[in-house]
Amino acid sequence: MIRPFLAAAPAVLLAFSSAMAEPVAYEFDLTHTEVSASWEHQGYSRQSLQFTDFAGTLDLDLETPANSTVDITFNLVSGMWVGAHHERFITHLNSGDFFDTAVTPTAHFVGTSFETEDGETGVMTGNLTMNGQTHPVSLDVTLNKSGETQDGRSKLGFTATGSLLRSDWDMGFAVPYVSDEIQLFISTEVTEPAAAE
Repeated sequence: MIRPFLAAAPAVLLAFSSAMAEPVAYEFDLTHTEVSASWEHQGYSRQSLQFTDFAGTLDLDLETPANSTVDITFNLVSGMWVGAHHERFITHLNSGDFFDTAVTPTAHFVGTSFETEDGETGVMTGNLTMNGQTHPVSLDVTLNKSGETQDGRSKLGFTATGSLLRSDWDMGFAVPYVSDEIQLFISTEVTEPAAAE
C-alpha cells in the first residue's frame, strides 16, 4: 500500500569504503531491482506491493558518504504491481483512499543523510513525498557486494529495509484491520554508466 520508496529506491545509495574522491553517478539495473512494501491483512496474511516504474539520479561517494545524493521519482499511475488478478485492488490504490493518483500521480524520495561506520552497513535518511505529504524515512542499508561488470565498470549491490506509518501520508484507510505500519524492502544492483563513444 505504500510506495516507498522508497523508496528507494530506490533509495539505496549509501556510501561505503572505497578509493573514490568525489560522487560518481550510478544507474539502477532495473532487471535486478525490487522496491516493495508489505503489510498485515487482518491478521490472516502478509501482502506486498512492488513499485516498478521509477527514475532519478544516484551519485555515490564511497569515501565520504555525506557527499552522496539520491533523487528518485516514482510513477504511481502505471507503476504499481501486486500480482495477477488484482485489477480491483490497483484501482483502489489509485483512489483517494490511498495514493490519489489523479491529483498526485508520482511519489518522490530525496536523500538527506548517509551514515556508515564499518563501510558495509549504514543508514540512509531522506524525505518521502506522496499523496501531498512529505515526511522523513530511514532505511538500514547493507552493501552486499562491490565488483565490476564484464566491461570493467564499477558495480554495486545493496539491500535496504525500513518501515513507515501510512497514516502519516493520509492513507489510513482500514486501520487497524489492515496494518498502519508498512515494511519497506529494496534490493538493487547499480552500475556506472557506459562511457559515451
